[in-house]
Amino acid sequence: MTAQEVRLCGLLLQEHFGDVVEKVGTHLIRSGVLTLRALAHETKLALDLVKKSLCVLVQHGMCTFGPGRRGPAGPVEYRINCERILHMLRYPRYIYTAKSLYGDTGELIIEEILQRGQMTMSSTVKTVADRLTHNMPEGQSMDYSEVVSAFSRLVETHFLQRCPPMASAGSSSSGAVDTSLPVVTQPAEPESNPECYKLPYINLTGQGKRRRSSEDGEDDQRAAKKAKTDNSQCGDEGIYWQVNFLRFHLHFRDQAIISAVSCKLDQTSSEIVRTMLRMSEVTTPAHAAFTQALSANEIFRSLPSNYNIARPILDQYLTLLVDDPMEFVGKTGDSGGGMYVVNLHRALANLARATLESVVQERFGSRSARIFRLLLRKRHLEQKQVEDFAMVPAKEAKDMLYTLLSENLVQLQEVPKTPDYAPSRTFYLYTVNQLPTARLLLQHCYKTIGNLIERRLYETKENKRLLEKSQRIEAILASLQATGAETAQLTEVEEMITAPERQQLESLRHHINKLDSSENQVDETIFLLESYINSTQASR
Repeated sequence: MTAQEVRLCGLLLQEHFGDVVEKVGTHLIRSGVLTLRALAHETKLALDLVKKSLCVLVQHGMCTFGPGRRGPAGPVEYRINCERILHMLRYPRYIYTAKSLYGDTGELIIEEILQRGQMTMSSTVKTVADRLTHNMPEGQSMDYSEVVSAFSRLVETHFLQRCPPMASAGSSSSGAVDTSLPVVTQPAEPESNPECYKLPYINLTGQGKRRRSSEDGEDDQRAAKKAKTDNSQCGDEGIYWQVNFLRFHLHFRDQAIISAVSCKLDQTSSEIVRTMLRMSEVTTPAHAAFTQALSANEIFRSLPSNYNIARPILDQYLTLLVDDPMEFVGKTGDSGGGMYVVNLHRALANLARATLESVVQERFGSRSARIFRLLLRKRHLEQKQVEDFAMVPAKEAKDMLYTLLSENLVQLQEVPKTPDYAPSRTFYLYTVNQLPTARLLLQHCYKTIGNLIERRLYETKENKRLLEKSQRIEAILASLQATGAETAQLTEVEEMITAPERQQLESLRHHINKLDSSENQVDETIFLLESYINSTQASR
């Protein structure tokens, strides 16, 4: 873990769970593996607070525990999952994707499970149905069966999966606090469970209940207490579900590839690639470099009905995709009208390369970007060759190369003619190594998104009083509207916020929205670079 990743993990934990969980999580990141008592001693926090913090982290899959160095008889040791913490950056994107694919019901299902870490199916269905009913016009309600249907579709497409069962290996004979949890031989992977995507039968009929506004706070407090009694009546007690982040990431990767093909060629080409990805999404392993081979006949039959493409036109499009320099699609055989695959690794490499070129162009100008692209294409060039090929004056080319070299975006390789490395008998070649450069840019992105979060938290803290006042007035207005108050009363309440305060609120909301949008954009870059780095490591 780099310093920037540790800082970002700490900010995310603090924002979502508070200062105590942030302190425990950050200390675990820096220390690696610790027992409960060692963690409480080193953080100087009360044992009860450390226990609760670990419970929160375990509930959200951000912390694992297992037997320590002394084996099953020794105290349980805890370790943090930093990758899972960084997934919190994409919570808005996960929720938006669920909304675009499965509507409001799918959005609320994913939102509830992300908020609580893991939930039973019956508890999720009831909570989501109640929320949907609360937002419906008076007299209407959401039936449980509709929410169950949306939940089932999310499981069938693997966006939700069962939490792995805990493989208990017995407990220690000592009465120490550290061994109060069951000892786990190895943290199980969800995919290793044969019933990972098997829906339980639940005895659940009825409709969502509408909450009265005065009872909102009380209902939230009672929700956890009611969960146990509710689950015991539905038949799915002990079966918890969590969000399958890998499946969402594969969907994001596919969407990025489809968007790139659409920009480079046209909409029809992107629809052909979309069809190929959809056909092979179940049969292709998560970290495969290529999709499963598909024949042109299969692709033709699977195209959407609204695309009336003749078979010869499809063959021309496939040939165009295969011959394109981006190499998104490859041809592996001639049977069945031709066997085609989507080259996932090459697609991610090209997307990462375009991102690097864009960063260089925005930071150092179009001429530096031209030199950078030239080095990516030609691999190794001397300074004189760079000047000639890039058609840049010698002085400017020298300055640009040294600037890129100082930022570690370009590397200098020495090739001596003699063993003494004499400068007069040594070739100095400039080159760009895409993988280390992508890792460098990824760290810059972590730093950037950490700065954005800090700025957003600072803006919110500085205007805390005004925000609280605005929320109180909005609550009063909602209550008056629900009771059918007159327009004069509503206007009087609205005027409790003065014109300068209203202007300040608008400015604050504009800044916060801009910071949120920037965070999402930077996270898209982080996702592309992480996908490329992971794909490169898996293909080696």
